Amino acid sequence: MGQPQPILEPLTPAAHFLVATIEPGGEAAARDLLTELPGLRRAIGFRLPGSGLGCITGIGSTAWDRLFGGSRPAELHEFPGYAGSLHRAPATPGDLLFHIRAQVHDACFELAMAIGDRLADIGTIVDETVGFRYFEQRDLLGFVDGTENPEGGFPDTPAGRAALIGAGDPDFTGGSYVIVQKYLHDLTAWRALPVPEQERVIGRTKLEDFELADDVKPADSHIAVNQVVDPDGTERDILRANMPFGSIRDGEFGTYFVGYSATPRTTEIMLERMFLGTDEATHDRILDFSTAITGTLLFVPPQDFFDDLPAPPEAAEAAADPGLSPGADGSLGIGTLKRSSTV
Repeated sequence: MGQPQPILEPLTPAAHFLVATIEPGGEAAARDLLTELPGLRRAIGFRLPGSGLGCITGIGSTAWDRLFGGSRPAELHEFPGYAGSLHRAPATPGDLLFHIRAQVHDACFELAMAIGDRLADIGTIVDETVGFRYFEQRDLLGFVDGTENPEGGFPDTPAGRAALIGAGDPDFTGGSYVIVQKYLHDLTAWRALPVPEQERVIGRTKLEDFELADDVKPADSHIAVNQVVDPDGTERDILRANMPFGSIRDGEFGTYFVGYSATPRTTEIMLERMFLGTDEATHDRILDFSTAITGTLLFVPPQDFFDDLPAPPEAAEAAADPGLSPGADGSLGIGTLKRSSTV
């Protein structure tokens, strides 16, 4: 198995999320950024000992075909988006994701600036979100977030098996799929609910973070709707790395959802249940207070992928068809005339 990016490491107090698109013609520079990124992280981390600076990089489906030739991750595709009877999860653009994390925010910000400088002429940052730890891993609704995450910091643990690709896609073992969504909370409406009713929306107690008993927990509670169980009784897991964010000036408060999984289908089933409903519930009731405004699916390659990137599409195509190999003038020899050797 390839060495995974730092997906399995514990959540840090600070995070900075950048989602970017690549402009036409920016592919070569984007590839340069991907190969340069590990060195940027090391240089900044060395200046801030103990910061634990890390960066998880994801690549979207369309961008993958623009950047790399050859094989591609088996389940990589565009985020489909979901439209239920009351709530929707939009699909929004995203070629590259940079999930920057550290113990201190200045480390995250310095790396984000370095990435932004290199994207300035080749792409557009379509979303930037600054995440932070809120008390004991609570979201801005006041509930602990991520209690049911699978445990373990290594590939052969429940967390590793849930988040990392195994032998089923041998070219990309150690990689992961990630879906990111930005949710805005209506805190005025939420705070108007009595705490016992908030607990029924989530499916857990607010103070102690205990899951409600099955005979008390509503079928449309967040916990109940997000339980995905296979016919054989096996419960499917994803690894969440959610972070709160907010702006006092803009009055925006929310959760940046980050779901890593060995297969995007697990997260997609959860979202289908949330937005389209189940046999017992029309939708996840948390959506009455939280609105999704972004949604992107990307592939997170193993760490050594960046040490030796696959050839770009045109080079891979030429290698597969020797008749397309570049000529002495650097062209592919298509549409050119050969000079006659006779007069």
